[in-house]
Amino acid sequence: MASLSSTIKLRNGADMPLIGLGTWKSDNNRTGNAVKVAIDAGYRHFDCAPVYGNEVEIGKALKEKINDGVVDRQDLFITSKVWNTMHALSDVRPTVEKTLADLQLDYLDLYLIHFPTAFRKLESGVTVPRHSDGSIQYADTHYLETWKGMEQLVEAGLVKAIGVSNFNSKQLSDILSHCTIAPAVNQVECHPYLNQQRLYEFCQQKDIALTAYAP
Repeated sequence: MASLSSTIKLRNGADMPLIGLGTWKSDNNRTGNAVKVAIDAGYRHFDCAPVYGNEVEIGKALKEKINDGVVDRQDLFITSKVWNTMHALSDVRPTVEKTLADLQLDYLDLYLIHFPTAFRKLESGVTVPRHSDGSIQYADTHYLETWKGMEQLVEAGLVKAIGVSNFNSKQLSDILSHCTIAPAVNQVECHPYLNQQRLYEFCQQKDIALTAYAP
C-alpha cells in the first residue's frame, strides 16, 4: 500500500507523490486549514484548479508553511489545471500566471488540461456558459491548440510537467501524434466501479501516469 512518501517518476524525471490531497468541493473558508493540517501530516502533493475557487486560500496556506520552515517549496508537488473556457492558445499563459499568483508560487510541478472540451469564454467570467435553454455553450477550440500553449509553458519555465484530465485513449493518441512534449499524466475518475483497465493499459504503454480521482 502506498504511503504519503511513495512516488512515481514521471517522463520528465520528476517524482510525483502517489497520494495527494484533492481540493475539489472544498469549502473556501476551510481549505487553507485543511492544507496546513495535511502538510503537517506528511502530504506533499496538492491537486488544485482555478474552477474550484480556492487557489488563493491554498496559496496563503502554502506560503505560511514555507515561511515557517515546515516545508520547502522543492518538497511540494503542486498540480493545477486550465479550465474549459480558457482553451484558446492566447489564454493558456495568462491563466497559469493567474494561478501562480493566487498560489503564490513561481512554478507548478504539473499543469493539466482539465477537460478535452472547450466552453465559450464570456466577459462575465462564468465558468459554465449556457444558452437560454440551459444547454452549454461550447467553443470550437481544439485541444491540440491548447496543448501547444501547454508546451510553451514548459519552455517558459512556468510549469515542470504537463498532462491532461478526463481524456480517452483516442484523444491521447491525437496529442501524441502532434506534440513535441508528450503528456506526463492523465487524471481520470477511477475506482472499483470504474476501473479504467483499458485506459490504464494504454497509458502504461505510452509512459503516461494514470492518476485516479473520486476513488
